[in-house]
Amino acid sequence: MFSQGEPADAVFYLLAGKVKLTVLSSKGKEAVITILGQGEFFGEACLTGQLVSTVSAMALEESTIMRIDKAAMIRILREELTFAELFISHLLSRNIRIEEDLVDQLFNSSEKRLARILLLLAHFGKEDKVEELIVPKISQETLADMASTTRSRVSFFLNKFRKLGFIDYNGGLRIRSSLLNIVLLD
Repeated sequence: MFSQGEPADAVFYLLAGKVKLTVLSSKGKEAVITILGQGEFFGEACLTGQLVSTVSAMALEESTIMRIDKAAMIRILREELTFAELFISHLLSRNIRIEEDLVDQLFNSSEKRLARILLLLAHFGKEDKVEELIVPKISQETLADMASTTRSRVSFFLNKFRKLGFIDYNGGLRIRSSLLNIVLLD
């Protein structure tokens, strides 16, 4: 959709698919900020006067994305109260998630960070009493970027989680609700 440093002039709404937001440091190191799913907005920083994108957005799979020019988005927010409420709810939810991610990075081990990321990707807690959820196809390299660790550590932890019965990755990554035990342990 856009790359870091390009003009920030639109808000995007993800109708279907997955989008990865990344940032590139001045030394060339890439970090995965988040993976977005259906029903999420991104690029909203243009509404605050941000002139260039501070992140890059790339589709991870076939996706349907609506692009809303900045001027149109401002007009819609002023004229459509229901839409404005939905958008504000999205912004507040995203802010809470970013705060949780920061706390996770500051205080948790890479094992706990990976377990939390897997639960988030599987939308744990958003489904009713489901014991097993499927994570969309994602590489160990991307998981490593998201957990701020190495791919070899991700592989080690995935094998550990599988041996403990928390996950299964035969034909796709299946997450069992028992993985939450890793996140909750001190």
